[in-house]
Amino acid sequence: MFNEMNKNYRFIIFTLILVFSTTSKANKKDSIETAVSMMAKIGSCWSPSFSPDGKTLAFISNMNGIPQIWKVSIEGGWPILITTTDDPIGSVEWSPNGDWLSFSMAPGGGMNQQIYLIRPDGSDLKLLTDGGNETNRLGNWTSDGEKLMMSSNRRLSTAMDAYLADIDNMKLKLISKSKGIGSFIDITSNEKFAILNRLQSRGSNDLFLINTKTGHETILTYHKGPGTFFGQFSSSGKEIYVGSNLNRDFIAFGKIDIRKKDKPGAIKILVEKSNAELSSFKLNNDASLAALIWNVSGRNELTFYDLKNEKVINKKINLPSEIIGGITFSKDGKLLALEVSGATNPRDIWILNMESYQFRQLTFSPHAGVDLKKLIAPELVELLAHDGLKLTGWLYKSKSSNTPGPIILSFHGGPEGQERPQFRSDYQALLAQGISIFAPNVRGSSGFGKNFVNLDNGELRFNGIRDIKSCVEYVINTGIADPQRIGIMGGSYGGYMVMAGLAYYPDMINVGANLFGVVNFETFFANTEPWMAAISTIEYGDPQTQRELLKSLSPIHMVDKVIAPTIVLHGANDTNVPVVEAEQVVENLKARSIPVEYILFPDEGHGFLKTKNRIHSTTSIVNWFIKYL
Repeated sequence: MFNEMNKNYRFIIFTLILVFSTTSKANKKDSIETAVSMMAKIGSCWSPSFSPDGKTLAFISNMNGIPQIWKVSIEGGWPILITTTDDPIGSVEWSPNGDWLSFSMAPGGGMNQQIYLIRPDGSDLKLLTDGGNETNRLGNWTSDGEKLMMSSNRRLSTAMDAYLADIDNMKLKLISKSKGIGSFIDITSNEKFAILNRLQSRGSNDLFLINTKTGHETILTYHKGPGTFFGQFSSSGKEIYVGSNLNRDFIAFGKIDIRKKDKPGAIKILVEKSNAELSSFKLNNDASLAALIWNVSGRNELTFYDLKNEKVINKKINLPSEIIGGITFSKDGKLLALEVSGATNPRDIWILNMESYQFRQLTFSPHAGVDLKKLIAPELVELLAHDGLKLTGWLYKSKSSNTPGPIILSFHGGPEGQERPQFRSDYQALLAQGISIFAPNVRGSSGFGKNFVNLDNGELRFNGIRDIKSCVEYVINTGIADPQRIGIMGGSYGGYMVMAGLAYYPDMINVGANLFGVVNFETFFANTEPWMAAISTIEYGDPQTQRELLKSLSPIHMVDKVIAPTIVLHGANDTNVPVVEAEQVVENLKARSIPVEYILFPDEGHGFLKTKNRIHSTTSIVNWFIKYL
C-alpha cells in the first residue's frame, strides 16, 4: 500500500511539474510576444511641411497603423488626421498658396507611386497621375503654388522624365526627357529656369540647368567617374547653391555662378569638413541663410551659413538626438522644422526657433508600455577588413547577456545605404531578450566619401562579401560573441549579404533572417523595375556583357551550402526586389530539409510599413533568433 501511494504521489508530482513547466513556457512566450509587440508598435512622425502662414504643420505619421497625413498647430496640441487611405503615404508638401497638400502613395506599397492632391481640411481628394504601373516621384511646388514639379517613367519604362503639373487643368507638361532617372529639384520664381537632377547610374548623377520654355539644357557638374551633386537656386536666380564632391572625396557646400546661362562657372566651395560629408541643405525663403546637415560617421551635425556675407554662423547647435532630416523653414524664416531620431528615440518632429536657437518637440510618437530611457544606445567601433581597410560599425551590447553571448550581425540595404544610430524596434526587441547587435558599415556604404562607397562595384563585391567574415571575426576576437551563437539579418541589399554570409561562411554563422533580399542577379535584372535595372549595371554588373560575373556574385548558386535555419520575409507587391528572389531560397532550403520559415505579406511592397505587419515581422524574427541562438 505504501509503494502504491508513493507511485500515486510521484505521478501527481510529475503531472504538476509538467503542467507548471508547460504553463511557465506558455507564459514566457506570451510575455515575449507582448514585449516585442509593444516595441514594434512604437510610432514615428516625419515629412514636416509648414502652412503658408506658419501656424500649422502637415506631416506623415503611422499613429493609426498606416502612414497617413496629419496636421497640428505649431503651438502643439492634438493632431488632426487628414487622410484615411488603405495604402501608406510617403511624403507631403503644402502648396505656397495654401490651397492644396500634395502627397505620394503607392498601391500595395510597391514602387509605382502615384501623386495626389487633397485640401488641407481633408476634402476634394484628386489623383494627379495616371494611376497605372508607372513610377512617379513628387517634387516641390512652384512659388505661386499653381504648378507642381514631378518626375515619371510614363513615357519610357527605363527612364524618369521631368514634368510640370498644372493644378488648374490637372495636365502634365513634359519639360525634359532623360536617358536615366531625371527629376526636378528647384525652379526659379518666374518658372523660366529649373534645376534637373539626372542619375544615369547608381553612384553618379549630374545637375542640368533647363530652360523650361525651350527645353535647352546646360550641364552644371560635368565630371568623369562617380559623383554626387544636389542644389537649389539663390533668391536672384543668378547662382545655384550645391552639395558637391567634384575633385574631392567628401561632399562639401558650394555655389555655381549661372549669370552666363550657357557657360556656368566652376563650383566654388564655401564650406567643407575634413571628417564629414554634407548630407543635405535647405535655404530659407529669401535664400539669405542655408541650414547644412553634416554626416559624421552616421551621426548628424547642424550648422548655418550666412549666404549674403558668405560666412558660417558661429553658433553651436546641440541637437536633441543623433539624427536629423526633413528640414524645412517657415515662410518668414523664423522657424525650422526637422525630423529628429536616435537609437533610443523614435522619429519625431521638432521646431528650432531661429532667433533663440532653442529646440521644442512638436510631435510625440506613441510608445505605450516602453520606457525609452531603458533602451540601449550603441557605441561606434572600428575594425580592419581582410585587406587592411578600416571599417566601422555600431555595437549594441545587451545588458542581460553574458559575454561572450549571442549576437546578430545586421547589414543595411542599398548597397549605398548607411547604418546609423536610428531607432530600430527589432534591435531593441532583440536586445531585451539578451541578444546583442553589431551593425557594420562595410565597403560600399555611403557617408564615408566617394572612394569608400564605390569599393564594392562589380568584381569588387567579392571584397564586400569578405567583409562579412571580418565582422564575424571581430565580434569573436573581442570576446563579445559566443562563436556558436552568431546570427545574421538584413533587408534588401542587406538580405543579399545575409544569403552571401550563410553560403560563403556556413561554419561561422548559425542562423539567418533574410528580409526581401536579392539572391539571383539574373532574375533581379529580369524582374525589377526597368528603370532600376538600367541604373544598376555599374553597381552590380551588366547582364548583357557580364553574365558570368553576375552569376558568380549571386548567392543562389551557392545556396546548397547553406545549413543555417533561415527565416525569409517578403512583400508580395515588391517591384524593386520581386518576390521570386524569396521563393528561390525557400524552395531550395525546403528541398534539403533545412529549417526555414517563409512569411509573405500580401499588402506590402519593399519594406513593411503597416503597423500590424511590422508587429508580425518583428515578433517572428525575434522568436526565430531566440529559438536558434
